[in-house]
Amino acid sequence: MDQKALAALLFPDVTETPEDLEARYPARDLPEGAVVTRMAPSPTGFVHLGNLVQGLVAERMAHQSGGVLFLRVEDTDAKREVPGAVEVLINTLKHYGIHFDEGATIDGDSGAYGPYRQRQRAAIYHVYAKQLVLQGDAYPCFCTEEELTAMRAEQEAKKVNFGYYGEYAVWRDRPIEDVEAAIAAGKPWVLRFRSTGSIENKFKYSDLVKGTLTVTENDIDQVLLKSDGIPTYHFAHAVDDHLMRTTHVVRGDEWLPSLPFHLQLFRALGFRIPKYVHIGPLMKMDGTSKRKLSKRKDPELALTYYKAEGFPVRAVYEYVMTLLNSEDWRKANPTASSDDFKFSCKKLNPAGALFDYAKLCDVSKNEIARLDAAEVYDLALEYAKEFDPDFAAALESDPEYARSILAIGRGGKKPRKDLTTWKDVRPYMAFFYDGLFTPGEFPAQFDGAVVRGILEKFLQTYDPADDAAVWFDKVKALTAEAGFCADMKAYKADPAAWPGSVADVSTFLRIAVTGKTNSPDLYTVMQLLGSERTAARIRAAMDRL
Repeated sequence: MDQKALAALLFPDVTETPEDLEARYPARDLPEGAVVTRMAPSPTGFVHLGNLVQGLVAERMAHQSGGVLFLRVEDTDAKREVPGAVEVLINTLKHYGIHFDEGATIDGDSGAYGPYRQRQRAAIYHVYAKQLVLQGDAYPCFCTEEELTAMRAEQEAKKVNFGYYGEYAVWRDRPIEDVEAAIAAGKPWVLRFRSTGSIENKFKYSDLVKGTLTVTENDIDQVLLKSDGIPTYHFAHAVDDHLMRTTHVVRGDEWLPSLPFHLQLFRALGFRIPKYVHIGPLMKMDGTSKRKLSKRKDPELALTYYKAEGFPVRAVYEYVMTLLNSEDWRKANPTASSDDFKFSCKKLNPAGALFDYAKLCDVSKNEIARLDAAEVYDLALEYAKEFDPDFAAALESDPEYARSILAIGRGGKKPRKDLTTWKDVRPYMAFFYDGLFTPGEFPAQFDGAVVRGILEKFLQTYDPADDAAVWFDKVKALTAEAGFCADMKAYKADPAAWPGSVADVSTFLRIAVTGKTNSPDLYTVMQLLGSERTAARIRAAMDRL
């Protein structure tokens, strides 16, 4: 076969050479040991937690080494692309704190190594495709879908491996005259890689997460270019990662079966092979066994879920850090920025991380507890504007009042941890707003007349000018007057001796004023509501008894 003639026949318009592209995309001027890596998702409209895990691994590896993180959109599969998915992808990753040094943006590209959308790089791939043909490492295949289907049926009947190889690679060694005739007849073709591998051969490969792997050689003549001239992922990622000077490829371990072909391809192209970081899947407990998080079964896989549920961005980010085994680091550095966390691939569990919703909630609760009232207000308002406009209007009606509410029990060594997500803010503080207040039910074991009498006596002595100590002394006094126990230690020693305790009296007041059995400090609540609203709610509660 005259490879030069074949290359000219297949790529008559390609005039650039690999050397031209090497000059256009030179080696990056970075410190020794700097990691250049990327996120390279497909625009399918679904951005999941695994993307964030991979993104954080890539971000930490790049930025803690003085390197570069870029975003490349792998849109070679037009059938799977969802309109607007690129924008969703970019906005979602930005929302969760993955900041790129260069790459695809909503407005185009930013950086010297673009384009960063693969469908815009077709001409680049054709340069290397032509080079592979010239080397004898690629050839055209004119098989129809019907022929490939028949081939697969035959392989299934013979119980042999599926694929285009050996005797089934019918265009592998066809003379150039056959190729010319097929092209003249207008038959569509794909470009296939000429594999020199054998499934009889195995070799060792060292992955940064999985360790040393024993890998079987690839013997399949995989497709490099589809019939529309757009490359497959396999070919595109090799060319792009070389020209963008990627040093480390972070991806899910579902790509491990393709690794032998990718290594083959890099070598055929004369490229330096990047280091691969194959991350295990996110798992969850299903009964007593583990399974992969599923797009169909598990809403928590989608990153949009966390935004809609109101988890703070930093909480999700912090939780993902725990999946990377950074928990010991956080315990040792409780107030440090997560940007200071030094990630190591050696800390990753090769089998994948176990997703723990309860742990996420704990992380989120602690994250919100660390914020001051102004920060909580701003973030809760941002969430409410998108997901609860009525509550957003209440928050905006008097920002200082809202901040005062959110300041209750905040700060100090042991701040309150009432809020797990921004969705919790409304039920937590709604009773402070008359339009959102819902009256509560009093405990059924207490006679309504007794409760009404206690509330009435409270109003008779209630003075908003009292400090917290005087206020509580009055509560204990009316407790004793009602025949209840004002000393909790004595009550716990013999609860049967009393109809109730000061805790029950406090609960009557709390339900009357807040409609809830659990609320922030009741004295402070009454101070914020003011004497008129407090008294009005207590009277309304008495009327219901």
